[in-house]
Amino acid sequence: MKKKESLLLLTCATLFHAHPTFANAQSKPSPPNLVFIMADQFRADAMGCMGKEPVQTPNLDKLASKGILFTNSVSSYPVSSPARAMLMTGMYPVGNKVVGNCNSQTAPYGVELSQETRCWSDVLKDHGYATGYIGKWHLDSPYQPYVDTYNNRGKVAWNEWCPPERRHGFEQWIAYGTYDYHLKPMYWNTTAARDSFYYVDQWGPAYEADRAIEYIRHQKESKQPFALVVSMNPPHTGYELVPEQYKELYKNIDVEALCKDRPDIPAKGTEMGDYFRNNIRNYYACITGVDENVGRIMEALKQYQLSDNTIVVFTSDHGICMGAHNSAGKDIFYEESMRIPMIISWPEKITPRKEEQLMIGFADLYPSLLSMMGFQKKIPETVQTFDLSKQILTGKGNKEVVQPYYFIQYDNQTTGYRGLRTNTHTYVVHATDGKTDEVLLFDRQEDPYQMNNIASKQPRLIRSFERQLKKWLITTNDPFANYLP
Repeated sequence: MKKKESLLLLTCATLFHAHPTFANAQSKPSPPNLVFIMADQFRADAMGCMGKEPVQTPNLDKLASKGILFTNSVSSYPVSSPARAMLMTGMYPVGNKVVGNCNSQTAPYGVELSQETRCWSDVLKDHGYATGYIGKWHLDSPYQPYVDTYNNRGKVAWNEWCPPERRHGFEQWIAYGTYDYHLKPMYWNTTAARDSFYYVDQWGPAYEADRAIEYIRHQKESKQPFALVVSMNPPHTGYELVPEQYKELYKNIDVEALCKDRPDIPAKGTEMGDYFRNNIRNYYACITGVDENVGRIMEALKQYQLSDNTIVVFTSDHGICMGAHNSAGKDIFYEESMRIPMIISWPEKITPRKEEQLMIGFADLYPSLLSMMGFQKKIPETVQTFDLSKQILTGKGNKEVVQPYYFIQYDNQTTGYRGLRTNTHTYVVHATDGKTDEVLLFDRQEDPYQMNNIASKQPRLIRSFERQLKKWLITTNDPFANYLP
C-alpha cells in the first residue's frame, strides 16, 4: 500500500498516514487464526476491568489480563451500519457510501455495503483462510416484498437476507440483517434461501456461542487457518430481553448512587433521567450474559489447543448514551457513544498490558489485523483507516492519533456533523444545507462529561482544529470540506 499523508497528529496540523511494515508478522511459521467477537452498543466503561461501573465481566477481565486492554478506543461514526461498513471496507462513510443505517428509508440512496468492495475477509479467504460469520450483519438494504419479520412490518423495514455473492468471502454463514428480539432470534444458514430463515428459542449470544464452538472444533480437525466473526446483538436495545439469571445479579443495585456524580444524567422524574434509571440494570445484565458466552468461546479455543496462535479481538460497533445528555441513542459525539471496549489477545506475540494512550478506532482493525497476520502488502489501496499494527504488537511508535467523527444526513449530505477527537478535546462542526451553524469544543480533561461548550472562548484553538479538519476532509475526499471556512 502506498504511504499517504492522512494521519492526524495532536501536536501539529499536518496529516500523515502509513501502513508500517512489521517484518516479524510476516515470518511466522504458521498463520494465526482470528476470532473477532463484537457486541452491539457496548460502551467502553461497562467492563469490570475498567473499574468504573458496577458490572460483572469476569471473562472479559481475564481476556484483558492476557492481552491488551485499550482504554482509549473509539467508533468514529457511532451507528451500527456505518461503523460496520468502515470496519469491513477500511473506508470512511463518504468513501464506502454507507452513510446511515441500512433500512427502507436509506435504500433509495444506495446505503448498503457494495458487493465490489474488497473487504478484509475477502483478502483472508483469497489467501487460504476458512471464514465464518455468526450473528448480526446489518449491511444490506431491505427490498420489497420485505422479509416477513416483525421489524419489517412497520413504517420502516430493517431486516434483510444477505445472498452468498454479497458475503465478502465468508463461507460459513449463520446470520441475519438486524433483529432485536434477543430471546427468540432468527437466522439464515449458509445455503438458506431468502424465505428460509428460522427462529431459535434461545438467547442470541448463547446460540451464537454454541455455533462458534462447533466451528472452532471443526477447524481444529481441518487444520486450516480460520477467521471467525461472532457478532452478538446485546446489549443493544431490547435490554429487558435477557435471561432472568443475569437480571438477578443486578436487582439490588443502587441506581441513584450511579447517578450521583454524573452531571450528564438528567434528574429523576425527567424523561431521559428515568430512561437511564429504568434500563441500566438490564443493560448490565445483557453485558454479563455476553461476557459468559465470550468465556465459553475462549474455553473452546483452550480445549482445542488453539489459544496461543489465535488473535482474539473483543470490541463493539459503538457505545450508547441511554439518557445521558438527554439522548437515548448513540449517533452523537459524546464519550458514552463514541468510546468502545477493545481487547486484543495473541499469546504467541503480544505481552499483556493496558494501553491508555493509543486512540485506536473500530475501523482501524481492518489494516491493523491484516498487517499483524502477515498481509500488509495485500491491503487494498482504497483503505483509508490507520494501520496501527506496530503500536499494537510492540507498544511503541507514534500514539498521537486523532480520530475523525461523522454523522451524515443520508438524504441531504450537505447537512450533518464532522469533527475530530484528540486525547484531550472533542471538536465538532455542524452544517445545515452546506452552511456551518454550530461549533462545539469540549476539553475532556477539565470537563470529562462534556457539559461545557468552550468554542466561543477558544478562538485560536478553534482555528487550529478547523484547519486540521479541513485538511482531513480534503484528504479523504469528503465534500463537507467545502462548508468550512
